[in-house]
Amino acid sequence: MTDTASRPRALTAKPSAGARFDTALGWSPRVGPNMILRILLCVLVFCIFALPFMAIISGAFDRNSSPTDISLLPKSFTLRNFEAATQQGLWGYLLNSLVVAGGGLLLQMTVSVFAAYSLSRKKFRGQALVLLLVLMTMMLPEEIIGIPLSLVLGDLPLLGISLRGSVLAVILPVGIWGFSIFIMSEFMKEIPGEIEEAARLDGVGEFRMLFTIILPLCKPALGVIGIFGFMMVWDQYLLPLIAANDPSDYTLTVALSVLRNDTTVGPGVLLAGALMAMVPSLLVYLFLQRSMIRGITSGATKG
Repeated sequence: MTDTASRPRALTAKPSAGARFDTALGWSPRVGPNMILRILLCVLVFCIFALPFMAIISGAFDRNSSPTDISLLPKSFTLRNFEAATQQGLWGYLLNSLVVAGGGLLLQMTVSVFAAYSLSRKKFRGQALVLLLVLMTMMLPEEIIGIPLSLVLGDLPLLGISLRGSVLAVILPVGIWGFSIFIMSEFMKEIPGEIEEAARLDGVGEFRMLFTIILPLCKPALGVIGIFGFMMVWDQYLLPLIAANDPSDYTLTVALSVLRNDTTVGPGVLLAGALMAMVPSLLVYLFLQRSMIRGITSGATKG
């Protein structure tokens, strides 16, 4: 039996918060040219990535926001831009986006789990061809499939119904995404087969095997496809545009692009709408970032 008290102090002592911070950034506690260079690089990266977001936040709350004079802090704080955004119906478009993104992501994760389980844990004829078709969906830009997709949505094969003007017209096409299926499939392949064999000896069925044994081990992968899947559906522009029957069906992304050409709408309203569009993505990222980092890290260590 190992005596904990006899272990070397260096192995048992926990590193301080400052030491972990230094190690994570690759910093040395010693002040010198290397530390100054790294600080300057961090400031440069922060300016490149964070300044556009700060400009959006500032312009959304600025009474006199202008596209040629955007500052990091609002010169004259006001909520008038959000009142004007309400008059333009942007909150309704935001609700449309939330419904489409939530439904699309739920369908996409469901399809990914079942498809990945079949591709990674089962053997069937034509499996390689199915995986190739899944990967090909990642190589086709939406501009190429826009016209045939528009025809299909207007006259659904076999059923002969039109989905235009409904949320299903946007949710169904984004429900199958090769990236999500590929990520989930690769993660399920790494689960040892002995776990599955032991469960089958105990009489575990297919659905119980998937939802109580396989899926709990794939939480990092669910975090990865949750974030990237939400961003993929949320940023859709062409599909909501061709699926809409009238402007009330637009999502927030499409509505902002239309309002941009309206000369009666000021830049402050557009920036307020951009801030409204940015908040849900940030919340999803903050909620799932731990799972996403674990998933990416586990993939890197396996490679």
